[in-house]
Amino acid sequence: MTEAILLVGGKGTRLRPLTVHTPKPMVPAAGVPFLTHQLARARAAGVDHIVLATSYLAEVFEPHFGDGSELGLHIEYVTEEEPLGTGGAIRNVASRLHSGPDDPVLVFNGDILTGLDIGALVGTHESTGADVSLHLTKVTDPRAYGLVPTDATGRVLAFLEKPQTPEEIITDQINAGAYVFRRSVIDTIPRERPVSVERETFPQLLAAGAHLQGLVDSTYWLDLGTPAAFVRGSADLVLGRAPSPAVPGRCGDRLVLPTARVAPDAKLTGGTVVGEGAFVAEGVRVFGSTILSGAVIEPGAVITDSLIGSRARVGRRTVLTGAVVGDGAVVGADNELRDGVRVWCDARIPAGSVRFSSDQ
Repeated sequence: MTEAILLVGGKGTRLRPLTVHTPKPMVPAAGVPFLTHQLARARAAGVDHIVLATSYLAEVFEPHFGDGSELGLHIEYVTEEEPLGTGGAIRNVASRLHSGPDDPVLVFNGDILTGLDIGALVGTHESTGADVSLHLTKVTDPRAYGLVPTDATGRVLAFLEKPQTPEEIITDQINAGAYVFRRSVIDTIPRERPVSVERETFPQLLAAGAHLQGLVDSTYWLDLGTPAAFVRGSADLVLGRAPSPAVPGRCGDRLVLPTARVAPDAKLTGGTVVGEGAFVAEGVRVFGSTILSGAVIEPGAVITDSLIGSRARVGRRTVLTGAVVGDGAVVGADNELRDGVRVWCDARIPAGSVRFSSDQ
């Protein structure tokens, strides 16, 4: 098994403003673009040829990764002129695959951080003779996901999209966004129109009697679709909770990239990342947060579970909890931003303008 398709064309609207200037897979997590972790894990599993299905801000991928040789890969790029959905994107890159009709082809969604045993998924696919095999994981609240019930042998019985009532929730197994396709199955997906594998391809294959196999692997799984999830995923990579051979340094409480400057008395914990060229001043406390390249954190600021964009500035004594500050934005001194606040790119918040508590 040597080939994979990575679906990296989404606009990442739930992650804005992180994705205003940067496609979701290129937002840094644990010091490198998130896509780097997926590529490195695929390479470690024996993949050597990867096709990136790009669309939104497609021009940024190739200048960064080139032909993939630095990662031990051969990477090709295919850009959708119009968004084609998950199935349409897979079909759109099929001409770049070298596999024979019965060979397995891995497919990954570009926004999932997972500890999936890729080799086990491919092994299950081959040992069961499946047409498509799916990574499934168990979640406590499955309402936001597609449910995938299976029989005692792991064979998929149905696809139930985002159930809302208790009666509809017949399993806690969800589609975790990694698949192995028999190469010939990819060629049956309609061309040049939007297709969803979740809503169209998989249900139609099931109705036609195809063999779809599920592998439940719940080691680590996180959908990075929201800013809070993205920040947590980056922290988990730094802490070593999520596996990746691409973390640029040893796992621990913090990751400070080489050209960053951090005051000796600043306290960085909880998987915090400080990007290239960033500056963290004296008396700053940062927990479980990501500070991107060129950002400045002024003295006495307290930042928790937040993401500070590239070249952004956080003023003296400002408190951020569960916040996102976009690229180039400035949050003045003595502000307090909490619980999902998003400061847009290049915005300016004057000193002492926003608080959730008394100024005393």
